Amino acid sequence: MLNGFIQFSYFVVAVVFILGLKAMSSPVTARKGIVWAGWAMVAATLVTLQTPGMQNYGLMILAIVLGGALAWWSGKAVKMTDMPQMVAIYNGMGGGAAAAIAALEFARGEVHGTVVATLAVLGALIGSVAFSGSCVAFAKLQGIMKKAFRLPQQNKVNIALAAVTALLGLAIIASDTPSGSLIVLFFVLALVLGVILTSPIGGADMPVVISLLNAFTGLAVGFEGYVLGNPALIVAGIVVGASGTLLTQLMAKAMNRPISNVIFTPLTGAAAGGEGQEIEGTMKEFSALDAASVMRYASKVIIVPGYGMAVAGAQHKVWEMAQLLEEGGVEVAFAIHPVAGRMPGHMNVLLAEAGVPYDKIFDLEEINADFPQADVALVIGANDVVNPVARTDKSSPIYGMPILNVDMAQNVIVVKRGKGAGYSGIENALFYKDNCRMLYGSAQQAIAEVITHVKALEA
Repeated sequence: MLNGFIQFSYFVVAVVFILGLKAMSSPVTARKGIVWAGWAMVAATLVTLQTPGMQNYGLMILAIVLGGALAWWSGKAVKMTDMPQMVAIYNGMGGGAAAAIAALEFARGEVHGTVVATLAVLGALIGSVAFSGSCVAFAKLQGIMKKAFRLPQQNKVNIALAAVTALLGLAIIASDTPSGSLIVLFFVLALVLGVILTSPIGGADMPVVISLLNAFTGLAVGFEGYVLGNPALIVAGIVVGASGTLLTQLMAKAMNRPISNVIFTPLTGAAAGGEGQEIEGTMKEFSALDAASVMRYASKVIIVPGYGMAVAGAQHKVWEMAQLLEEGGVEVAFAIHPVAGRMPGHMNVLLAEAGVPYDKIFDLEEINADFPQADVALVIGANDVVNPVARTDKSSPIYGMPILNVDMAQNVIVVKRGKGAGYSGIENALFYKDNCRMLYGSAQQAIAEVITHVKALEA
């Protein structure tokens, strides 16, 4: 009777998980979907505690209380601009938990049969890679790890380490009672593999990497759910793994690069394998007053946000400026590149947090044809996603990557801290074009000055 209730509850939880994920596909219903999935997870946890033979209730409740309290506090305290690193570390926790389940089951000698042992090893390998790789991603996004580290013969080292780890996994599967040293060595190498795979990857590829690690975590959880015989974990893991895999493919397609290219030839400037043609011309500086005048008397302005806007926390100022322009009769739209920022949907989240209506936010395919009719394209802290060499220069590392056609607008204003290349290290030909002007400074300060001048023009 009790077992039947538990299995039925898992079925209901799985349905709610799927409905929640479906709701997350739209900005309008995303919040509702997250709440549904959260309560479904609470229900799954409570039901699991009713499993016959369960022990150590005190420790489990203590862990749930401490973990829940920490998650509640961090969720409330984290800034929207720090959301990518929070997603990265939470994702890593999921992979680490899956790997820990496998480690514990092996240590207890509770893994029996070739199929179960194979799934346990796969979950342990993928979960360990997701954990250590996510920790590296967190360190990079948090600014703790400021450079991309690349070993000599990096790809050969990656393949050799993966092969050795896989062989150790096969040895564990083949052994009825694997030794402790064999299990420890397997986990250590799997963790090291996650570190060296992620270390060379720069900020330009980070959205794809986070999405890929998220898919890894889902798969690892699904495998370990099978090991534990827990349907809720299996369904949740498969749903997360499948959605993460699809998202990763979409992100890679948006960069016109295969996933293997992201991992083995990361886009990190010198590591990208191509420097591109030399760019001629000079950058032309604009003042905040000039920028305010051009946009105030324009008919249509398209704003392109990037990571620079996130770092400066300027999304509220940008929306305030857009509202002022609209009050003056200017049509304003926001253009989002699929890989803008440091995580999937990063810019959409920031703009939504600032209160920008969803009907003013457009994806690349929806708005690219509008740039030739725009009087002004305002680029705020974006680099590679607006670099026109992606269309023209076959020697450029980003050649073939779909970009926002900002250069086709009548006037382009770029808000940028300085004259240096962007995070990927690739020089941007847009900045040297005749119709482009540079407004130097942090996005927060620069847009605030533009707002002041727009108000003065209205007075």
